[in-house]
Amino acid sequence: MINVLKNLSFEKLMQKLSASVVYAILSAIALNLFFQPGHVYSSGITGLAQIFTTLSVRVIGQNLPVSITLYLLNLPLLVLAWFKIGKQFTLYTVLTVTLSSVFIHIIPQYTLATDPIINAIFGGAVMGAGIGYALRSGISSGGTDILSLYIRKKTGRQVGNISLVFNGIIVLVAGILFGWQYMFYSLLTIFVSSRVTDAIYTKQRKMQATIITKNPEAVIQALHEVLHRGVTVVHSAEGGYSHINMTLLITIITQAEYQEFKHIMKIVDPTAFVSIAENVKVLGRFVEDET
Repeated sequence: MINVLKNLSFEKLMQKLSASVVYAILSAIALNLFFQPGHVYSSGITGLAQIFTTLSVRVIGQNLPVSITLYLLNLPLLVLAWFKIGKQFTLYTVLTVTLSSVFIHIIPQYTLATDPIINAIFGGAVMGAGIGYALRSGISSGGTDILSLYIRKKTGRQVGNISLVFNGIIVLVAGILFGWQYMFYSLLTIFVSSRVTDAIYTKQRKMQATIITKNPEAVIQALHEVLHRGVTVVHSAEGGYSHINMTLLITIITQAEYQEFKHIMKIVDPTAFVSIAENVKVLGRFVEDET
């Protein structure tokens, strides 16, 4: 733990801290302004925490705050993240989960709308934006995001689709315990949240860049040094119109790296011909930094 903390730069810590604060505020807004007033169960561990809070009133006659049940449910998943995903990743997640619990506790509940469908849609959008921004910034919001990231590393499937499966199980339990109408409202929330998450979290989308260039060494060096991406080189490619001998380069980047890739090509070889194929599947080694 001490060694991990020593390796954290102040600049990187502040960047992750700001992302954690943004997620914590968005999740608290979604829960206290939409889900709780609309009696809609959220996705993931947050929804499970809502279920435990509701059951606590029925079983023990005491209302356990969602902020407390949320934190307790995240503890075993944080252990999984520490051993299976990454230690720095886990420390940032602990920070995010802690801030989320704090903001959920201090931001008061307020009813903006009584229609559960409106609360389900807008609450899901706000929550999905928070989750997507957190993942895009290299941190996790905790809960089922940890399970989703772990399975994605093993299977390559998209985070939103994985979360959809886990969350479906959770809302099924909510429907059985509290009424089927709650399940349907929660399913709407989960669908909206997962779509927004996938729209914002572009790091999981892989793109194949095919580059035809006269300056292969400069392009390869820039891709290695800036994006840390490998390049496949095909020599002696000939232009069909000019009959000039050129080199064909193939590399895989993420959508989050696309703007930086465009900048590299504009600086290193603005005359190169570049073709981009989106949402490609990759078999084999592809380095992804989750920390």
